[in-house]
Amino acid sequence: MFACEPSLDNKSPDLFDRFQSLSITASVKSQLACVTDKESLVAEKFRFLGVRLRHLQRERPLKKVLITSTIPREGKSTVAANLACTFARKKQQRTLLLEGDVRRPSLSQLFGLRGMLGLCDWLHGNDKSVSNIYHLEDLDLWIMPAGIATDNPLELLQSGRLSAMMSQVTSLFDWVIIDSPPVLPLADTSVWSRLADGILLVARQGTTEKRQLQRGLEALDHQKLIGALLNGSQSSGPNDYYYYRQPSTSGPDSPPEK
Repeated sequence: MFACEPSLDNKSPDLFDRFQSLSITASVKSQLACVTDKESLVAEKFRFLGVRLRHLQRERPLKKVLITSTIPREGKSTVAANLACTFARKKQQRTLLLEGDVRRPSLSQLFGLRGMLGLCDWLHGNDKSVSNIYHLEDLDLWIMPAGIATDNPLELLQSGRLSAMMSQVTSLFDWVIIDSPPVLPLADTSVWSRLADGILLVARQGTTEKRQLQRGLEALDHQKLIGALLNGSQSSGPNDYYYYRQPSTSGPDSPPEK
């Protein structure tokens, strides 16, 4: 199932050669619509979101994008995975999907990476160069899973090694998509938000209550908040995703949902 493959690009090839290549095929049940159902409305919404973020990148520093939600089960990990796969289709750029939700690592399950070394293992170690990153050949996507669980994740994330690691991956990748824990139950997200350039908040229709969404918005840095995605909207179809850009304080409001 696994096969090593050296990088063919000329951007830090020695470092990319260290990352193991894996052959993983996404199934229909994986919820990776951007891969398994490219002509679907869901995939189109993510392509639109990718275009909007690339345009926004021209206006401000934007490489490390944090995907979070107010509470669990709002679909943030699925959004992070699909957005990362959308970026990965652009061959001139490298995209890293980082599993920052180390308490509930659903991306490891989604991509079949359970039990593999990842973020927690690197933070526990002494290596200076970043490792435990895997290249998913079929998707042309790099991923750093959460790795082996730790007893005190917040203390581990607050170590200086996380900041050093983020500096390294920022220099290696064109996009770093971070699947963060939810905002309200945990303090982990505040650690990730300080390291991110922009934040997208995921809400689910029928699950997220208005007061929870308000509290989540209040807990985030509004200077970094890009907007929110409404997951599971019934207005156009099942499993639809909508993108709302944060209105600018110095210019006209952004257009309504697309």
